[in-house]
Amino acid sequence: MSLIVLLKKLLQILPNINLVLIHNRYEKNKTGCIMKKNLFLLILIAAISALVVFPMGMRAQSTNATVATAEEPPLKANGFGEYLTEYYTGEVLYQHNAEAKHEIASMVKIMTANLIFEAVEEGKISYDDMVTVSPQASAMGGSQMFLDSGSQYSVSDLIKGIIVVSANDASYAMAEHICGSADAFVGLMNDRASQLGMSNTKFVNCTGLPNENEQYSTAKDVNVMTRQLMSHEKYFEYASIWMEDYKHPSGRVTQLVNTNKLLRQYNGCKGGKTGYTDKAGHCLSACAERNGMKVVATIVGGTDSKSRFSQVRAMFDYSFANYVNKIYYKSGDVIGKIDVNKSPVKQIEVAVADNITKFSKVGTGVGEIEIVLPKSVKAPVKKGDKVGKAVCKIGGEEFTVELIAMQDARKSTFLDIIKGITRSW
Repeated sequence: MSLIVLLKKLLQILPNINLVLIHNRYEKNKTGCIMKKNLFLLILIAAISALVVFPMGMRAQSTNATVATAEEPPLKANGFGEYLTEYYTGEVLYQHNAEAKHEIASMVKIMTANLIFEAVEEGKISYDDMVTVSPQASAMGGSQMFLDSGSQYSVSDLIKGIIVVSANDASYAMAEHICGSADAFVGLMNDRASQLGMSNTKFVNCTGLPNENEQYSTAKDVNVMTRQLMSHEKYFEYASIWMEDYKHPSGRVTQLVNTNKLLRQYNGCKGGKTGYTDKAGHCLSACAERNGMKVVATIVGGTDSKSRFSQVRAMFDYSFANYVNKIYYKSGDVIGKIDVNKSPVKQIEVAVADNITKFSKVGTGVGEIEIVLPKSVKAPVKKGDKVGKAVCKIGGEEFTVELIAMQDARKSTFLDIIKGITRSW
């Protein structure tokens, strides 16, 4: 191999300016030759550069490959669409193809369950109501709790079947109970989706079973309705059930086993909903909570059952490792006392009316809270009256929380004034 060729090959792999200069000098040699001692020097410099520059380049390249920016979390997409949010604020921590439409299988029941809880809270139905199971409901097939046609089951038991084992028969029975027909209930589902801003969602049944009509949602929309479902505290009573032998009115027993494996496999998992059909793939939307921080992770169209759980687990791990929900004060926490004028009650306790918290990345610093209170207040004062404010400057944001009285302080009567005078004698 000629020296020219050797130098050119070295230059291709060694981005070193000294070698470029040497090469240029060699090419410009008008005699087409070079002294042996200069040749030796060129090769020596090239060899030293190969030992020093090239390994350094390799190390730099390797280091850059492992650094993840705040905008690009170190999460590898494992499904058709994914979405990760903080529960209370809805702040997005990670997303992939989040607004692309896709079938979601049994995650449709997230809306079904939400509407049931809302109907209870609005007083339209109660947990103790008895529901007569129609032949259509008992014949649903797929995931079910094997309801007996014509038998009566409580609303509470049917909710349990929907949340724990994704029961299609229980979903259909509840849809009929609330709206009179499953079709009318589907209309209610779509109306509620619109109210929640789920603009890329269309429901055609209350179960998620394959249908000849198009039914779809997105990872983002599923995450939205999951957070809505989990706003009902009663939901977590059912979601926490791992296994139960359920006794039917006939005495027959069906074993209910939760489809959300993370309930047992992930510390802090509070609930979730799975889904699967050939077209939808493996789906999961779940919630986890640690140290006052709650996050919701959603995957649509996972490749297999194991990967959907591992991906949601990875999203949970990323959240808890990189974010914190700092709690400064909880609603009702007493922060001090304030004097009361013209009242036999000389002082009352003052507390924050709402939680003072801030969700932020780990290491973003502490916040500043300024307590603004007058020196005193004038009676009468009722418990819950606003008496001041807390001005919070946290994470670059400023917001105000009211400070309220924690007890009554009535206005002094004439008798109170006389008693006060006599005590001073």
